[in-house]
Amino acid sequence: MKTYHVPVMLAEVLENLNLKLGGRYIDCNLGGGGHTKEILRRGGKVLGIDVDPEAIAEMERWFNAADKEEDNLLLDPSLRWDDTEALPSPNLTAVQGNFADIGRIAAENNFGEVDGILFDLGLSSHQLETSERGFSFVSDAPLDMRMSPDLQVTAADLVNGLNVGELAELFDKYGEEKFARPIARAIVERRAAKPIGSTKELSEIIQSARPRGVKDHIHPSTRVFQALRIAVNDELNALEAALPQSVELLRPGGRLAVISFHSLEDRIVKNFMKEKEKVGLIKVVTDKPLVPSNQEIVVNPRARSAKMRVAEKINLKVAI
Repeated sequence: MKTYHVPVMLAEVLENLNLKLGGRYIDCNLGGGGHTKEILRRGGKVLGIDVDPEAIAEMERWFNAADKEEDNLLLDPSLRWDDTEALPSPNLTAVQGNFADIGRIAAENNFGEVDGILFDLGLSSHQLETSERGFSFVSDAPLDMRMSPDLQVTAADLVNGLNVGELAELFDKYGEEKFARPIARAIVERRAAKPIGSTKELSEIIQSARPRGVKDHIHPSTRVFQALRIAVNDELNALEAALPQSVELLRPGGRLAVISFHSLEDRIVKNFMKEKEKVGLIKVVTDKPLVPSNQEIVVNPRARSAKMRVAEKINLKVAI
């Protein structure tokens, strides 16, 4: 079964965005559109942004599909919908672009003031399962990892172009990989014979250089692949650029919800919300991040590392 459209923490998103009929929302990671579809069904209007052109194409396919029952099969019964009811597609504006430019994109599409903004920072199931994209070490594929074909640098360029010190710094900074330097050395030694071009080859090098302890619960290649993907797509800088723009776009009382999947993203979001709360721009709604239910993790194991933080823009009273 296709899993492109599985939305992470859907019930929590719907509850914490305080959805209202006719409300205006921005989904900064459209992906398979799982969150956006439910916002639309509840009478909201959505600006969906995604850097991946395949995500935009998927939403167009979904709106044109006669049978949407496959979506229902993956949701909690309380969240399933009646497919006999037409979905108000004119209420969706889908734009290919980087959420780092959310302010400009919102202005160009008449979303200058909105009731809620959602960031779902994880890769979509489609991206992970499309082997030629090179995001996963599960299947053999070219080392690409670009979310947008417009980007010039691939993971292969980094793996074959950076020196030992640069690779080690990248793996440590973006992957928090304890064995960054041994892995970097192994990569440079192997590529001396020929360039490293596939996910399988890179994963084998990582596993040969990285001892696996009994307490390791993730694949040895996970952190290095994460680091390369973040670097190729400049993900953390994009997030840091987008968050302040998002607060500016919210109406007083509007909600900002961010779902992150690793500590680097979550730290950025946590620190940003704390800083803006101190200066009186927002109120942090979640003292601790929300996490998926055990039931959701059983249905969608990829949700297990998700954390959601929510903040509300404060209605500042102007002194007379």
